[in-house]
Amino acid sequence: MEKKIAFITGATSGIGKACAHYLAEEGFAIIGCGRRKERLEALQKELPKGTPYHFLVFDVREKDAVYEAIDSLPAEWQSITVLINNAGNAHGLDPIHEGSEEDWDAMMDINVKGLLYVSKRIIPGMVERKAGQIINIGSTAGKEVYPKGNVYCGSKHAVDAITKGMRLDLNPYGIKVMAINPGLVDTEFSLVRFKGNDEKAAGVYKGFEPLKAEDVADLVRYAVTRPPHVVLADVIILPTAQASTTMLHKKES
Repeated sequence: MEKKIAFITGATSGIGKACAHYLAEEGFAIIGCGRRKERLEALQKELPKGTPYHFLVFDVREKDAVYEAIDSLPAEWQSITVLINNAGNAHGLDPIHEGSEEDWDAMMDINVKGLLYVSKRIIPGMVERKAGQIINIGSTAGKEVYPKGNVYCGSKHAVDAITKGMRLDLNPYGIKVMAINPGLVDTEFSLVRFKGNDEKAAGVYKGFEPLKAEDVADLVRYAVTRPPHVVLADVIILPTAQASTTMLHKKES
């Protein structure tokens, strides 16, 4: 029986790392991708014993590096069953007139163009085999816009639209396309957004119980284990305390 292969971007931490663990438990061989080689090496030791594992080191915003890395996959690793486009970041939290062009570039390059670069190299194989599943990790920011979210929200709205376009274009080939749109998840996300400010990052998750990376990964696991005729096309997952991008019930301290 041909092995099931999951290709996961942003596998060095958070949702991507949790997906690697959960899918390995389901018998998937794992291709972990990210910028931090030492974390990708460490991941191999953390996965269930005997899990087939291969890693690729690249930054999703570097098109040539993405293509070179994916093209380097050995033949036995090329028939990818599931693509999880997880790599993404928010940079800064400024009103539009005070925003940093560097932050804007990072968000559009990683969240949008990076997803496209990776998909461009993997989808043709799925089309040829007429089989496969793509899961794009979006955000509630791709459904609603919130103050000072401007460009980040724009990038995630783009992911939402691209996902819908993928589903239409790939429908004739039997390829499943899904978007998972999490609300507040306690990962490195806020630390990146606040540029390493631990106090500000920690404050985002005080007073309520946010989602964990494992909550999202569990949904990924559920999605990839559905029967062939079933696809969860578009799912929003929130912590119970969150009702929208701007409505959050926090307990008084």
